[in-house]
Amino acid sequence: MNNIKILIVCALMLTASQFYGQHKPDKDKIKSLKVAFITERLALTSKQAQTFWPVYNEYEEKREAMREREHTQIREKIQNLENLSEKEAAELIKHYLRFEEEEEELDKNFIESIAKVIPAKKTLLLLRSEYEFKKQLLKQYRHNKG
Repeated sequence: MNNIKILIVCALMLTASQFYGQHKPDKDKIKSLKVAFITERLALTSKQAQTFWPVYNEYEEKREAMREREHTQIREKIQNLENLSEKEAAELIKHYLRFEEEEEELDKNFIESIAKVIPAKKTLLLLRSEYEFKKQLLKQYRHNKG
């Protein structure tokens, strides 16, 4: 059983390196890798998985929509900082802080929701697994760029 887990992780790492070797990573492929990585790490029962993935996927969709909105409403304006008046810059800061509060609220609600679906230790393991997945992808990306 442990050999199978090792093979899955190795396959994920190899596949991730191929995706980041491309100029624009394919989001669907990375999402599939992330799902496999989290599934393997959390070792969810079938009952837990049935309740976990809908909550997780809804959170991911909301978070992606929020990031997209932030990108268009805030980041693009910051790129054009030289053309902003002081008043516009102050308004942009207020908008940015509201966004940060919304993001924090979304994360808080997600953790509270997911903790009702899976045990507390698995909730913490999820947080760690997400961090490790990002770290692994960045490492592969840097390795392929190097």
